[in-house]
Amino acid sequence: MIPFSPPNINQKAIDEVVKVLQSGWITTGPRTKAFEKEITEYCGNQSTLCLNSATAGLETILRWFGVGEGDEVILPAYTYSATANVVMHCGAKPVFVDVNAHDFNISYKEIEKAITVNTKVIMPVDFGGYPCDYNEINNLVVAKKEIFKAVTKEQEMLGRILVLSDSAHSFGAWYNGKRAGSLTDVSVFSFHAVKNLTTGEGGAIALNFPAPFDNAKIYADLCIKTLHGQNKDALAKTQKGNWKYDIVEAGYKCNMTDIAAAIGQVELERYDRETLPIRKHIALKYIDLLSKHDWAELPIVSEENKETCYHLFPLRIKNISEVQRDAIIQKIFDQDVSVNVHFIPVPKMSFYTNLGYNLSHYPVAEDNFIREISLPIFVDLTDEQIVIVVNAVVNAVNQVIG
Repeated sequence: MIPFSPPNINQKAIDEVVKVLQSGWITTGPRTKAFEKEITEYCGNQSTLCLNSATAGLETILRWFGVGEGDEVILPAYTYSATANVVMHCGAKPVFVDVNAHDFNISYKEIEKAITVNTKVIMPVDFGGYPCDYNEINNLVVAKKEIFKAVTKEQEMLGRILVLSDSAHSFGAWYNGKRAGSLTDVSVFSFHAVKNLTTGEGGAIALNFPAPFDNAKIYADLCIKTLHGQNKDALAKTQKGNWKYDIVEAGYKCNMTDIAAAIGQVELERYDRETLPIRKHIALKYIDLLSKHDWAELPIVSEENKETCYHLFPLRIKNISEVQRDAIIQKIFDQDVSVNVHFIPVPKMSFYTNLGYNLSHYPVAEDNFIREISLPIFVDLTDEQIVIVVNAVVNAVNQVIG
């Protein structure tokens, strides 16, 4: 069986984890702080906070910005449930909009239609690692400043809708000469087990607020918010005579451990040298082999001002039904090749349909979903296995649609 996306943890990462385990410091400490600085340097943003998940990062920023009951957050219908769930956690309303037909990403024209006086945040999602149209989105929130109603000091300081990028897929992607993480106000990465760069479980908030915001101060405030509201972390409390602390708010518990950070540091060290080139090679090999087939709608991986980080390879089959897509997937699995679907759009999930959302209101997202099959892409996938995957797809398509 060719798997879909197993992690690749090398011996150096294992050795670094052992060092952490032997150091006597395994929770948030020096390795996490170092990893945060390395991410900041890599991405070119202002400051970075590492946490235990991207989901925690998204919700932390929404709460820091004061998003709550009566507020609206615009997001794409085509995303994973975490993007919407965090909005629900805050008591706000997810406002889904449709996506582009060519790249799965949120349509800024649909965003513009959805903005109201209640809109506090726009959450673009870099699907599969391909950056959204940030120039257009960033310009749009400036153009809509007049209708923005601030109710917190953070909202007053920004003076417009916040752009919070769900960059769970896009660590290492490029847009207009900048890396993901530095493309808008704030971006949140995922380091989950199947991501390009993994820490097992983990995530990071990449802060990049414009003046007059002090990103270093926001980082310090978020450290408190994500560790019980405690005004000193464990590392600070180890200093001689510095044991006393205070709880200044009812915070949360979502810090990253040094065990996870040690893996992340090694993963980051080899990311541009090894991980990205291999994933790019796999994607281009798929494109070369599948471009011979008229039924294959291939993903965009680069344009003049964009390049994906090759997290997913979302193949679409032209002119098929959802039933046919599912039959194709089953026949691929029957040939011992693992594939997946990214994603079942959130408005199709029962929790959200019970709230009145309906996928048919987002026809492009629905069409993309019906025809999408994600092919395996991981560092250990060989050229020989790529050919096996493609042959399995071709055989399956031929059996189902002829």
